[in-house]
Amino acid sequence: MIRKSVTFQCNRRIARRLWGHISPTALQGLKELTSEYLLSIASGDLILLDGRWYVTHNGLLGLARRNRCAGINVRPVATFSDPSIQRWAFEATVYKSRACRGFVGYGDADPTNVSSLVRGAEMRVAETRAVNRALRKAYGIGICSVEEIGTVPSPTEKLPPQRTNGNGNGAGPKVRDRLCQIIRQHKLDAELVKAYAVDFCGTKTLREASREQVENFVQQLADWANKDRNALICQLNSYERPKQEVVA
Repeated sequence: MIRKSVTFQCNRRIARRLWGHISPTALQGLKELTSEYLLSIASGDLILLDGRWYVTHNGLLGLARRNRCAGINVRPVATFSDPSIQRWAFEATVYKSRACRGFVGYGDADPTNVSSLVRGAEMRVAETRAVNRALRKAYGIGICSVEEIGTVPSPTEKLPPQRTNGNGNGAGPKVRDRLCQIIRQHKLDAELVKAYAVDFCGTKTLREASREQVENFVQQLADWANKDRNALICQLNSYERPKQEVVA
């Protein structure tokens, strides 16, 4: 996958629209992340929390695709897992090439170290964390991924908690309703929003995205729409209208 040119100036402009004042240290970090890894804020690759940059699962998967990653193997670690109390641990191995011996990362999750937004989805969170750690090792990403942190900061916590029924990875009704509300409120093109969401989550369809990825997308969409709708419209217009609906 070849990404369109990502510039520091573009990332800096979008970052200031989303998060306001940014310290010189954070801007220097953003400059290095942009030039070395082609991470894009508009595509949801980076998030600024408490003055620090965090890479997202979407950003790491995009980096792996651009570098022609040969594969990722993930398996549960039974020794450290206890399904009865929603405690899960996974081991992920990233193969940068067919000859690569692999970069290993571990991830765990239980109700005490995940946000209330993803309570009940600990298994998927643990798997994502393992993959993220392995990808960060493989490609030399020193900053933590947002999915690895134990709690979601307050701006995202404003989203209503979800009921988990174990039916697939899609967003729950409340998240879907919030997305529809944002589209109506800001008069956005629903088809282009769906195309942007798929790109943000790094999946072929929105249905394949995890609930955590969709929630992160909805929050960023809301922030951007409130702070600079015109810039968001420009971003949406960069996508081609899908020939068929992304989700049923």
